[in-house]
Amino acid sequence: MSTAARKRLIRDFKRLQQDPPEGVNASPQAENIMRWNAIIFGPDGTVWDGGVFKLSMEFSEDYPNKAPVVKFRTRMFHPNIYADGGICLDILQNQWSPIYDVSAILTSIQSLLSDPNPNSPANSEAARLYNEDRKEYNRRVKGVVEASWADDGEDDEEGDEDEA
Repeated sequence: MSTAARKRLIRDFKRLQQDPPEGVNASPQAENIMRWNAIIFGPDGTVWDGGVFKLSMEFSEDYPNKAPVVKFRTRMFHPNIYADGGICLDILQNQWSPIYDVSAILTSIQSLLSDPNPNSPANSEAARLYNEDRKEYNRRVKGVVEASWADDGEDDEEGDEDEA
């Protein structure tokens, strides 16, 4: 079945292959173009530098008129990332626009890593440390970065073996 959403996702994937943004990568799962695996590399020169973070992206048939559900599969410690990996980011919620494609979504999430919004916390402890004890916040983030190197995908859901 070739719907508008699926056609748009094919276009997004072709764009990602032809003009890949620095530090992000994504691809649809072999059996379902509506489910993608993505990787974001920690931005250079930040406390996140060197991290390799896995995400899942789930698109509905309403895409691009409705934002995908994007979650980190790698354990994170960040003011705007929930314990379940959900992301508190305006373009994934109330500021969504059909002009955003997969590349723009992932680039925005990568930018959020080093530029959090502690005033809209999904993780109150991370937000408090970010505001009050940056040294401890950075220590915790460095632990997440190091853990991302060893992440073998144990927490992956069934059928998510394909890597981005």
